[in-house]
Amino acid sequence: MFEPPPNSNPRRVSIGLWLFFLAFGVRLLVLVRFSHSLSFLPEGDDMKFYSDWAMRIAHGQWTDHQAFYGLPGYAYCLALIFLLVGGFDPFVVGILQALLDAGIAVVLWQISREVFAVSDRSENHYASPRRADFIGIGAALAWTFFTPAQAFSAVLMPTVWLVFAYYFCLWFAVKTRASSWWKPWLGLGLFVGFVAMLVATILFAVPLLIAAIFRSVAQGQPWRVRMPKMAAAMAVFVAGVYVGASPAWIHNYYIAHEPVMLSAHSGINFWIGNNPTATGYPKMPPGIRATQEGLLKDSITLAESAAGRKLTRAEVSKYWSAQANAYISTHFSAWMRLIVVKFGNFWNAYQYDDLSIIKLLRDDGVLPPGLKFGFIAALGLAGLLPTLRRFPRSAWVVAAVFLHMCALLPVFVTERYRLAAVPGLMILGAAGLWIFWQNLIAARWARAGLYVVLCAGAAWFVSIPRSDIGLWSLDHYKAGIRATTAGELELERQNPAAAAGAFDRAQQNLETAYRYVPKNADIDFALGNLWLARGNQPTTDEPTKTADRSLARKWYGSALKLNPHHVGTLNNCGVLEMDEKHWPLAERFFSAAIDAEPTDAKAYYLLAHVRDEMGKPAEAKAAIEEALRLRPNQRQFLELRDKIAAPPPKASPPL
Repeated sequence: MFEPPPNSNPRRVSIGLWLFFLAFGVRLLVLVRFSHSLSFLPEGDDMKFYSDWAMRIAHGQWTDHQAFYGLPGYAYCLALIFLLVGGFDPFVVGILQALLDAGIAVVLWQISREVFAVSDRSENHYASPRRADFIGIGAALAWTFFTPAQAFSAVLMPTVWLVFAYYFCLWFAVKTRASSWWKPWLGLGLFVGFVAMLVATILFAVPLLIAAIFRSVAQGQPWRVRMPKMAAAMAVFVAGVYVGASPAWIHNYYIAHEPVMLSAHSGINFWIGNNPTATGYPKMPPGIRATQEGLLKDSITLAESAAGRKLTRAEVSKYWSAQANAYISTHFSAWMRLIVVKFGNFWNAYQYDDLSIIKLLRDDGVLPPGLKFGFIAALGLAGLLPTLRRFPRSAWVVAAVFLHMCALLPVFVTERYRLAAVPGLMILGAAGLWIFWQNLIAARWARAGLYVVLCAGAAWFVSIPRSDIGLWSLDHYKAGIRATTAGELELERQNPAAAAGAFDRAQQNLETAYRYVPKNADIDFALGNLWLARGNQPTTDEPTKTADRSLARKWYGSALKLNPHHVGTLNNCGVLEMDEKHWPLAERFFSAAIDAEPTDAKAYYLLAHVRDEMGKPAEAKAAIEEALRLRPNQRQFLELRDKIAAPPPKASPPL
């Protein structure tokens, strides 16, 4: 088994503790600031998807008896936390994630101790623990002040869980020099399987652990003795992975009766990353909305429409996988160019934050100044070759970075997806700076100059501009949506001045997004929502309200011209007509929304309300029953059902 370096001493433990407390302190500062923001409670995107799912589980809805359509682990972990603390509490989750994130800083220091205490063959074993500490501390500090890590540790997303697990596995792979056929492989297999239910890309750490098995099991014994033990260790490890992930596949196979290992949403992700309009980022194909909930619903609806029948979720996944594979086989050269684009996207300094959470927290004054990906990528790439040459054991870190990149190339690149490569790049970057400094001290000018050239080349490579102007609209679009939501919350709190300020920020951001991409139904829909919300302000006079609602109609009309089946726009147009008691028009819009998305419970509820007002009790009853079938126990739905079922009031007798 692994033995610590002979030069180790208690002082080294204190370094790890100091790094942990510093990283945790910075994350706690971000979390406290975030908790005072209007955006602290999830109101959209993946964060709301996970929190809503967790709350359904916490209230007893453990399954919908279909295969998971989204990795279930994080939602069930959130549900357990909410049950333990007595209700929905994102601050407690943030504390837990801050602890995990601080643990990443310590793991980076530990990995550096294993990799860099030994240099080339000219040095003795564990020749320079001080050097290893320098590199490890540098990497840990870089992680502490890395802006995307600060952001994603505070929100309800499993990103930090993956990063911790990935580098924990790398640390074990590096430090394990001798092992038995089952220890520690059974425990690591269980750990990897469990984490795979949260984020499946942890499975790309498996090659690192398999390599560690080959290196460490029955070390020093003849190959004929080692081979059976290595085979047994791999079997134990793989069995552990399956057992660790068993809650997911047992549910899918034996409760949902669908052949799905983890989640059935892998097919749609594969199609998003490999289709004629793919850009290497998560650009939605035509007909699919960008929100997590909308994406999942649209992917099922479109697949069923193409098949002409109801599909299981496993069949939906197979449909989209077949679409992607057909594109690859018929457009192979174009697909190869797309892979090259994804490779460039992975290393590029452009920050494609599909949640726009970094801009949101920066605009709210939550995030302190910090490092960004482009700087880390340039230093990491520049330090890669010198570090490999000087420290052969750094190949483990290089492999971890490139394995994670390989996990993303089949799909697409986002800031949170590539975050797990960043700690490895920080280690390589810190090592490269140490080598550069040593070359300067020793007056090895040629080597120092080569490093400068590598830095310049890496900086050029990561800063190649992205040509799609639509990419620059994303942050403004998301920020505008969140500001609109914040304004509506302030209206509910009877704070009109704050609401007006939020609406002004929303207008500025959404109009900027529109200038970048003037023909986008989602942006037009968001602008319509903004003007509809402005028209609902209680302090607004009637002429201004009328003008605001007219602008909302204008933007909704533009959205429907671009996408006649845009469900959100159809619903909101129906609401506008319903508010003005234009019942036939409202009925038409809600019916169109249901045709576009037959599983939209809210549209059935609104349609039932309209038909009740129109004096169509039978049709109203059918609509509300369908709404309740899709969303049982919804209080507003139950109240409307009772109202529809109640007998009409008796007319008063004439005097």
